[in-house]
Amino acid sequence: MTTYLLAGGGTAGHVNPLLATADELRRRDPAATVLVLGTAEGLEARLVPERGYELLTVPKLPFPRRPNAAALRFPGALRRTIAQVASIIRSRGVDAVVGFGGYASAPGYLGARRAGIPFVIHEGNAKPGLANRLGARSSRWVGVTFASTTLPNATLVGMPLREEVTALADPEARAAAAAEGASLFGLDPARPTLLVTGGSLGARRINETIHATAERLVGAGWNVLHIAGDRSEVSDPHLPGYVYLEYCDRMELALAVADFAVSRAGGSTVSELAVVGVPSVLVPYPVGNGEQRFNAQDLVGAGGALLVDDADFTPDWVAGELLAVLEDRDRIQQMAARSVEVGIPDASARLVALVERALASAGPGRQAPGEPALGQP
Repeated sequence: MTTYLLAGGGTAGHVNPLLATADELRRRDPAATVLVLGTAEGLEARLVPERGYELLTVPKLPFPRRPNAAALRFPGALRRTIAQVASIIRSRGVDAVVGFGGYASAPGYLGARRAGIPFVIHEGNAKPGLANRLGARSSRWVGVTFASTTLPNATLVGMPLREEVTALADPEARAAAAAEGASLFGLDPARPTLLVTGGSLGARRINETIHATAERLVGAGWNVLHIAGDRSEVSDPHLPGYVYLEYCDRMELALAVADFAVSRAGGSTVSELAVVGVPSVLVPYPVGNGEQRFNAQDLVGAGGALLVDDADFTPDWVAGELLAVLEDRDRIQQMAARSVEVGIPDASARLVALVERALASAGPGRQAPGEPALGQP
C-alpha cells in the first residue's frame, strides 16, 4: 500500500489543487493512504477534514525577508519543523511527498530529503513562489500549470481542478449544467450570460465598475451573474437580468452558464476558464508580486482572453471596449475556441503520473537519507 504526503495550504490557490490531486490518487488506488501537511491557520484546516483527509499540522514559518529577531529564530524553528516532518514520514511510512507551495511545502521538501524519499512539486502560478523555486533545484519532478513558467526540470501538467469543473469540457455535460445553472440562479436562458467574479473575497475595482455599468450591460441584452465576494463594497442593484451574489458554492454551474467572464487572474480561475472554454476579460490583482499578470499570458497570447490593468478597468472602458466585444458574437465564439486550446482538463491525472514516475525512479533502494540545504543538489 502506498502512502502519500501532500504538503501545502494557506490559500485556495494551494488547497484546491492539492485536494483535486488527493482525489485522483484515491480514485486510482482506493487502498492508498493520503495524508495532508498544512498549518492550523490556513484554509486547509477546514477544507481538508471536510473532504475526508487527515490533516497533520506544522508551524507557520514565513521565510524572513529582513534581518530582525524573527530571522534569528527562523533557522532553529525550521530545523525543528524539518525533524517533525521527517518523523512523520518515517512513522507513517510515507513513500512520496507532493508539494503545492505555501508555508508547509518547504518543510515537506526538506523532510523528504532527510527521510530519503522523492518529492514532487506543483507550481500553480506562472511566476513561482519562493518555496517552489528553491525546492525545484533539488527535485527532478516539477509540474507547472502554465507553459510560460520557468523552473528547473519543469513538466507542463496544468492545474488540478475539481471533477465537477473538468467534466464541463464535454459539451453535452456543459449544456446540461448550463440549464441547471440558469434555473438555480434565476437567469433568462434566452439571453447570454456575463459572469463577473473576483474570487471569494471579491475585487473592489471589478465590483465597483460592473455595478456602475449594470444598466448598460443588462440593456445590451445580457444576463449578469455578479459574484461579488463576502467583503463587497457594492450592493444588489435589483435590476431584472442582474443576479447579485456575495458567495457561490456551485461555481461549476456558474462557469457552465457563462458565455463570457470578467475576472481576476488567479491560477485556478484562469485554468477553469480555459478548460470550460469561457472567453474573458482578465483584470490582474495589482498588489503583490504581479503573478496574476503572468498567469494570464498564455490565455491572452492564445486569443482566449483580453488583459486589462486594474486601474484601466473603469466604466468608460466597459462602455467603450467591453460592450463592443459583447455585441460581437462571432468574436466571442472565436475566443471561446482559442480558450479551449489552452485548457488542460486532465491536469490531475498528469500530475499523478508525474508522482508515479518519481516513485518508480526511487525503486527499492531509495537515495540515502541526508539533510542538505534546500536548493542543493
